[in-house]
Amino acid sequence: MHRLSGVRGTPPDPSDRLGRPLRDLRLSVTDRCNFRCPYCMPRASFGPDHAFASRADLLTFEELARLVTVFAGLGVTKVRLTGGEPLLRRDLEVLIGMIAGIPGIDDLALTTNGSLLAERATALRAAGLDRVTVSLDSLDPGIFAEMTDSKVPLDQVLAGIVAAQGAGFAPVKVNTVVRRGLNDEGIVDLVRFAREQRLEVRFIEYMDVGSSNGWLRDQVVSAAEIIERIDAVFPVEPSEPTDLDGVARRWRFRDGTAEVGVIASVTQPFCSDCVRARVTATGEMFTCLFATQGRDLRAAMRSGASDADLAALVGGIWHRRDDRYSEVRSAASPTEPRVEMSYLGG
Repeated sequence: MHRLSGVRGTPPDPSDRLGRPLRDLRLSVTDRCNFRCPYCMPRASFGPDHAFASRADLLTFEELARLVTVFAGLGVTKVRLTGGEPLLRRDLEVLIGMIAGIPGIDDLALTTNGSLLAERATALRAAGLDRVTVSLDSLDPGIFAEMTDSKVPLDQVLAGIVAAQGAGFAPVKVNTVVRRGLNDEGIVDLVRFAREQRLEVRFIEYMDVGSSNGWLRDQVVSAAEIIERIDAVFPVEPSEPTDLDGVARRWRFRDGTAEVGVIASVTQPFCSDCVRARVTATGEMFTCLFATQGRDLRAAMRSGASDADLAALVGGIWHRRDDRYSEVRSAASPTEPRVEMSYLGG
């Protein structure tokens, strides 16, 4: 594995134009998924003829680990593996073991749709994975099928959650994208389930990521409304933030049993606190979830760039960053299509 050996002309801990440091890396390992969730990978745009990245275009495990080493040298302490569905990447445990051993990385997490988790949870934990988050938008089998547009049964995902708990992940987190008129009536049911199963559920406002999900503002259920619905049944109060919260705002139940989180990119933008970069499975670096284009790191690696060269490239990209899409959403009108969530890794 390559090691960072010094950087010329780039601050070891770069900040962007708005003073935001680089702390968090979302690393996609595949652009493929076995679900076709309409808000992320709608079947109309990702059908049988869709051209996914070839094996040769994907970063190898060695390249992915090398990039993590470079990012760690620039201040990143948290890495989250994403996709697509990351568990579709063969031998992912090998990559986890490589990243877990990189100095400076204190937290290694995985976001998954849970469909393949039951058979992999123990191996993932043994390889060095610290945390796992499962995407679960409904406990109603019919709504679940509609929101995943797949033949994977709900019980298969629930079994993955149980397996993750059995493997020692605690707490297992559940992410739920809330879309008005589709699954918003199940908010309290998911909270009840999470309380009973000792999970931490985070509700995410339906976002206008990419250009293919047909986003409409009136389909957004605000974080304030989500908390109001929860509080009416299970009284909550704000929790003190922690380093692991990321973009979520947490609320604790007044009976002390658990916590719930909300991610309010639409109604309560958090751009001023965003310290996250994203690298796709093909090596493009993006500095915003709502970006229209990225910067190619793979070409630099495969043309012989040293670790110092890569650090200068990454640090320079971050230093020039001024993204704050969510704060200016009403005035934002990109001249080209935004990159899809499934490519960016969410």
